[in-house]
Amino acid sequence: MKLKFCGAAKEVTGSCYVLEVGDTKMLVDCWMYQGPKELVRLNYEPFLFDPKEIDFMLLTHAHIDHCGLIPKLHNGWFTGKIYTTSATKDLTEILLEDSANIQKKNTEDENRRRSREHLPLRKPLFTDLEAAACMPLFQVVEYGVLIKINDAISVRYQDAGHILGSASIEVRATEGEKQTKIVFSWDIGQRDVPIIKDPTLIAEADYLLMESTYGDKVHEDTGTKEDLLLKYVTETYQKWGKLMIPTFAVERTQELLYFIDKLVNSNQFPQEKIFLDSPLAIKATEIFKKHKECYDAEALKEFSHPLDDEYLQYSLSVEDSMKLNTYTDPCVIMAGNGMCTAGRITHHLRHGLSDKKNTLLFVGYQAEGTLGRYILEWEKKVRLMGLEIDVNCDIYKINSFSGHADSNQLMRWAKGFPTSPKTVFIVHGEPKAQSALENNLQTIGFATHIPSLGEVVEL
Repeated sequence: MKLKFCGAAKEVTGSCYVLEVGDTKMLVDCWMYQGPKELVRLNYEPFLFDPKEIDFMLLTHAHIDHCGLIPKLHNGWFTGKIYTTSATKDLTEILLEDSANIQKKNTEDENRRRSREHLPLRKPLFTDLEAAACMPLFQVVEYGVLIKINDAISVRYQDAGHILGSASIEVRATEGEKQTKIVFSWDIGQRDVPIIKDPTLIAEADYLLMESTYGDKVHEDTGTKEDLLLKYVTETYQKWGKLMIPTFAVERTQELLYFIDKLVNSNQFPQEKIFLDSPLAIKATEIFKKHKECYDAEALKEFSHPLDDEYLQYSLSVEDSMKLNTYTDPCVIMAGNGMCTAGRITHHLRHGLSDKKNTLLFVGYQAEGTLGRYILEWEKKVRLMGLEIDVNCDIYKINSFSGHADSNQLMRWAKGFPTSPKTVFIVHGEPKAQSALENNLQTIGFATHIPSLGEVVEL
């Protein structure tokens, strides 16, 4: 039984792993790298495996660094089933379509440069038609149900509490007389967050692959994030400025709308407009409305759809988005993408970063090498759309809006195993975060290993 680490090994993004059990080869996630250009270029490199040899795939959730290269996999003649939850399937469909459109635009821009320099032109990783062609491969599974894939492998999806439909996956594998249970934690969410349920604890594993995104950090008290949001909204309103929030279309947007709705209903929110400048986030919110089976008890009781209130305005078209550049009243602008590497938020930053009246508020993880990370590290000038922009506006971050468990919550999840696994493979993290989680796990008696990209281990 072999496990190969094909992505997110000593990196945060790029989830992809091949498990070989006898004659069966299965894939867990099919990544897209995000971050600095050197990392993004790896998306164009050949896979570290032959797609034709993969019998089936398990998809943990719909974030693009977990599902983003499924069309490339399919183009490489992978024709097996892709097992995932119903919500993940629906979200993956719109995210892959959006990714294809972004790639088309980025490739056109890149090829204009290449043409001027007499370099070979580049093709996008995949088109919207190729993204759509993958969807018939999806096979929907339910949480908590043991699914027999073949005589050697059964799997069970458990709620990871990260985004709508996200899962930790238990894989039960039989090779000869040997039975082994491998658990892929994948992105573990915080407890007690709105809308979705808490992460499910898993009782046993022979081997565990565990994410470490916030392995070295503790979020602010989650009970204060509503207060912090109100503080930054109010301060920016009093400056008569724009509060710019780079948002991830899935989960962060819906959670923010949930809290904004509560503030409006309690008459604490200023008399200003909120612009949701992300067609993808609007589509994702419609999917949230559809999948109430993923809601926690509080959401089922109190949360219906905070999108129909008169204070909220959609910016569906590019023209709608551009009008915000000349909007002079105070407002909140929520726009994608969450790490400021592309999307409409980059246009708002171009026009708004230099204005002292404005505020830029981060509500999610900023990967190394992204524009968001540069700004957070207090760069006073950033290069954006070919221009050098002064950073004069106020910069804040609310870590407790993150969809990831922090160091304490990761340990709480790990302690759900009454008996320590034989080995915990620490993935999905920057070196500092991985080392911190490793030290914490070793203090409770867990044997650990931090794998390298391309490494193969025998289980």
